[in-house]
Amino acid sequence: MAHGLLQGLRRELLDDALAYRLLPPMGTDGPVTRRLPRLIRGYLAWFPHALVVGAALVVLGLGYTDGQPVTGLVPAAAVLLTLVRPVAAFWLSLLTAPFVSVLSGFWDGWPWAPTSFGAHLVVLTVAAARTRPRAAVWMWALTGIYGFFCEAVLSHGGGNQTAPMMVMSALVLLVVAVLHTRREARQEITAQQTVTERERSMRTLLEERTTIARELHDVVAHHMSVVAIQAEAAPYRVENPPPELEQAFATIRENAVAALTELRRVLGVVRAQDYEAPDAPQPTLADLGGLVANVREAGLVVESAVTGAVRELPQGVELSAYRIVQEALSNVLRHAPGAAAKVEVAYVLGGLGLRIVNGPAKGLVKPSPGAGHGITGMRERVAMLDGEMTAGATDDGGYEVAVFLPVPAVKDPA
Repeated sequence: MAHGLLQGLRRELLDDALAYRLLPPMGTDGPVTRRLPRLIRGYLAWFPHALVVGAALVVLGLGYTDGQPVTGLVPAAAVLLTLVRPVAAFWLSLLTAPFVSVLSGFWDGWPWAPTSFGAHLVVLTVAAARTRPRAAVWMWALTGIYGFFCEAVLSHGGGNQTAPMMVMSALVLLVVAVLHTRREARQEITAQQTVTERERSMRTLLEERTTIARELHDVVAHHMSVVAIQAEAAPYRVENPPPELEQAFATIRENAVAALTELRRVLGVVRAQDYEAPDAPQPTLADLGGLVANVREAGLVVESAVTGAVRELPQGVELSAYRIVQEALSNVLRHAPGAAAKVEVAYVLGGLGLRIVNGPAKGLVKPSPGAGHGITGMRERVAMLDGEMTAGATDDGGYEVAVFLPVPAVKDPA
């Protein structure tokens, strides 16, 4: 036990006792300080440094009051040293206390002269705030041991100042320890909340990717099934087909079936056990009218406009475009109740453009808090198709989502 105690003492107060640790500026993002003007907050960040310098000046003034200015220099220097080397400041204040008493001729309460007494309390407070609670306990214990030893062995029969020093320093260190523990708990909670939010965002991202994988399976599986069926029926559509043609169609069918089987096997990794493939076909841009009608029945005033030459797009593009519009309108219902929305679909050369914009919330219904997961899902769909997306607030307090999904041009067969 003694060996462990000595190891703890060496680790807390002897190892790196001269380490340079500048006192950092105070944070100004608290509930009160953040409301102050920026200029005042800039100066307020150095308030702890000003307190330490002020305490050093008070200690130095005590030495002048006693008529011994020299006796205030060393204690004041120990106080100032806490700004850069708190552990070294503790040792300087503790070990120089008897010499300060001798120089000042103060024997009543030796070894704590008035300047040493006040300076050591300040040093203990600042050093405890800048070190770990265990180091503060060691400082308090060494102060008591050193003080009582000096009174018992080296004292000339003066008064007892170590007991008041121990009581006052214990109260001060208790307050510092509570504040230190509270600050560490708040930092730990903040870090845990950050990790939780990051994990929640990642989980939402994975869930959205899983949903996209399921929908893509339904799209690709349909086309692969059609290919397999047509390849199997094609030889019967030709009278007396050559063996090479029959073999080619058989190979196409086998490859289609094999690809479909492998696709289902891979999807089994991401598909939930309770997921059931939809019986109805996946929605396309042709179903936007029904989506807009449903949203209007929910109370949202929405306009829709289609520009450009309407044409059939790849099913994956149509499905993603439908889901993006669906999620954007859902966000309007949740986060901007009472607002009017507009959906624009533009068939342009080389792709498809989408724009969903809404005005500010109106009415008495409060907007629902959002974590941005809907926007994350939209970005995933756009990134899957190598598209571009912008989302942000508008000047009138509304919100706008703009998407471009590229569609490669299909060459007409010669």
